[in-house]
Amino acid sequence: MAGKVRPTELEIARLWLAARGLADVPPTPMLAARLTVRRRARLGAAILPAVFLVATALVYVSALPISPADDRFGAQLAALTALVAGLVLGLSLLNRWIRRVDQRAGADLPRRAAHSVRPGWRTVLGVPRAAFLAATYAGAAVLTVAALTTRDGAARYAAVILLIGLCGVAAGTAVQLRHVLAHPVVADDEGSLKADFLMRVEDAREVAVPTVVWSLPVVSVFDTGLDPWNTGWLVFIILSVIALVLITVGEGRRVLAAQQGSCAR
Repeated sequence: MAGKVRPTELEIARLWLAARGLADVPPTPMLAARLTVRRRARLGAAILPAVFLVATALVYVSALPISPADDRFGAQLAALTALVAGLVLGLSLLNRWIRRVDQRAGADLPRRAAHSVRPGWRTVLGVPRAAFLAATYAGAAVLTVAALTTRDGAARYAAVILLIGLCGVAAGTAVQLRHVLAHPVVADDEGSLKADFLMRVEDAREVAVPTVVWSLPVVSVFDTGLDPWNTGWLVFIILSVIALVLITVGEGRRVLAAQQGSCAR
């Protein structure tokens, strides 16, 4: 693997370690390769939802205008279902790419280090972020189902599109989180074990940002006008963004306090 790693990638690995308080850990080719594949996979994981949102918007507008009595849009639902399957498949392939690089890195290790207790979701993702993620998807689903059962015409069609999109995004998020939490540790000493844990935490937190959940209403239900239902959506999005900011700030303060405490000792 050493021959495949460029000096620039090693330097990026060194800076990554230094920024996380691990300046004493040497930037190995193994770490550089793992960080590189994650940067590239994150780019793909950002492009896939963007393409999904654009395609969802195109599917939505393809059936407009809709009369209040019109509830036949089977072709659009089939197309959106195919988009959802493509999104989940694409994210799964990105996870497989990361796992393959990690497996090659682990195969080159002279020995394997491991945590005495395997970090679970409470340690990797954190209870606040897990609760926030669950509440965000639950709130979005409640708003969508409520609109679906009480409205008709274009508003009902928009809610159907949104509900299918939410199911797809939730499935994609579950696939990614399962990969982050379940894939084996790749480390051979204490320093690389810490780096592996931090990498896992960053992967989980990256996945747990519900950007697509916030964006889906923009390409569907918001087109029907700023009525009470859509005002509720807007308030929901704003409150969830504020909640994520508060969680992130709180985590940053705890990390800073822990670093200051270790320096004092």
